[in-house]
Amino acid sequence: MEPLLYDTNAPKRPINVRINSDLVSQARTLKINLSQELESHLVGLIAEKRRQNWKQENREAFESYNQRIKMGGLFSDNERVF
Repeated sequence: MEPLLYDTNAPKRPINVRINSDLVSQARTLKINLSQELESHLVGLIAEKRRQNWKQENREAFESYNQRIKMGGLFSDNERVF
């Protein structure tokens, strides 16, 4: 189970957003809960952005590790039986 990215018990807060009126009409016709869908989509966007930030913050470490493996191989190379 993936850890939660946010406090699900935090109170709801009203905000103002501007959305294409035709999209709003269609969503209402289809009984789509805009607040629920926005929250759900934001969770995915936040998770992806955090992943991207983490990768960028650790880019030098990845490059250093990859260079070390390229030059010296894995520590277990001599232990492989396959």
